[in-house]
Amino acid sequence: MTIIFSRLLKISALLILTAASTICVGQTKLKAWSIHPDSYPVSQALQFFADDVKKSTAGRYEVEVITSAGGLTPGTTITPEKAQEMLLKGEIDFAVSNVGPLSQKAPSIKVLSLPFLFTDSEHMFKQLDGKLGKQFEEKLQTVQFKVLGWYDGGARSFYCVQPINAMTDFANLRIRVIQSEVYLEMVKLIGGQPKSVPFKEVLGAFQEGKIDCAENNMPSFESTEHYKVAKNMLVTNHVVAAEVLLISPKLFASLSADDKQKIEKSGRQSSVVMRDLWKKRVASSQEIASKSGVKFVRLKDPATMVRKLGPLYGKYMNDPATRSELLTIIANQN
Repeated sequence: MTIIFSRLLKISALLILTAASTICVGQTKLKAWSIHPDSYPVSQALQFFADDVKKSTAGRYEVEVITSAGGLTPGTTITPEKAQEMLLKGEIDFAVSNVGPLSQKAPSIKVLSLPFLFTDSEHMFKQLDGKLGKQFEEKLQTVQFKVLGWYDGGARSFYCVQPINAMTDFANLRIRVIQSEVYLEMVKLIGGQPKSVPFKEVLGAFQEGKIDCAENNMPSFESTEHYKVAKNMLVTNHVVAAEVLLISPKLFASLSADDKQKIEKSGRQSSVVMRDLWKKRVASSQEIASKSGVKFVRLKDPATMVRKLGPLYGKYMNDPATRSELLTIIANQN
């Protein structure tokens, strides 16, 4: 009896080890990247995406979310441009990117960075969730960027160390913008000097007197603590921006048809979650900035800025790479 019991114990232990081994071997660990901190709506939505992928695939895929709080290795950082390259090489599996940096590989997406095309996020997503979004997704896929969802990049405004009350106040000011042709040209046309400073270095650039202004959305303005050094915001809402959740082409090609469908569904669901989180964060960020003494001045005459930017619109209307998307936006303004 003792011998039989002993054998049963060994068999049970062997079955447990075999099962554990099977679970370990069957699980694929993936990495998703966001430049924002853990508490930011983008990172929170990316975590929702990770959890949903794990749930929908019964744990076969586990996604680790890497945010600005960490890196692939201790002490390392990843820029949006670096993240693009890593995504294409399969060094990371998912990434959320502003559309600006993507324009270097997919020129047509520059249209989304043009000022005053959309009145608000709702207006923008009405198009991105329809024909316009499909056009961009097809163009991005030709350069190996597969879109899983469109995130809210927020309405962008200018904020400066010195008081800013009108467009004429930007003359000769050093204004930080993202590395995007549209943004660089926009600042030149309003009389400023565009400065391409990495996102994580903007606060230091303000503190060291290297820049006078920057432009971004309200949650970024607050979460980066730029509001502590740049106390004057001209609320222009000049660009209603989009961010995009992308998947590595290597990973996507390796997935079964069923897993592709599940991961794409998780991506679309995460974009809905992100947009709701964003609305709440905009309100709380503005309240924090206001209480700290930030002065908000609303742009009284947007037409003045639009007229200054005339050459920018003309350039992209005449460019075959961007004309189709620009015409689609103009045709669907209502």
